[in-house]
Amino acid sequence: MSTSLNGKRVAILLTDGFEQVEMTSPRDALTAAGAIVELVAPHPGEVTGWHHTDPGDSFQVDRTLDQLSAADFDALLLPGGVINADQIRSDGNAQKLVKEADRSDKPIAVICHGGWLLASSKVVRDRNMTSWPSLRDDLSNAGANWVDQEVVVDGNLISSRKPDDLPAFNKALISALAA
Repeated sequence: MSTSLNGKRVAILLTDGFEQVEMTSPRDALTAAGAIVELVAPHPGEVTGWHHTDPGDSFQVDRTLDQLSAADFDALLLPGGVINADQIRSDGNAQKLVKEADRSDKPIAVICHGGWLLASSKVVRDRNMTSWPSLRDDLSNAGANWVDQEVVVDGNLISSRKPDDLPAFNKALISALAA
């Protein structure tokens, strides 16, 4: 992969219970393209991923949500995982970062259940997006136009449905950052 993202900074917002591959696959693709990637969580220490219903690996948190502002990054990445997405969607600092990134037209890449944070942050109205199918009603009720596609790009918002979509999701995120 090219190094076209040298100097670009990406914040991955997550907490315990994220779908591990939905963090590691984009993180690795971004790093290979030259981006600097940081794990940002509500708490310091470590966060634990999941492999669907089974606990996964632990990862060191680089910064806490209250230590980050939109000026610190070029894009946000929001992995899914039901536990992670349900917890982080109500975090005021996470919502603030999403709103700031959206107002600044920075890429926000979200996959699977990660869309809950966007709905709670009220940034999906009149936006085309996809997600894990069970979020369709939540996103539609928040004003999004939900579609069932591998990856959907609507302005600065990049969304995908599930781990099988990661190759297309990673490509869309890298393209958005390289633009």
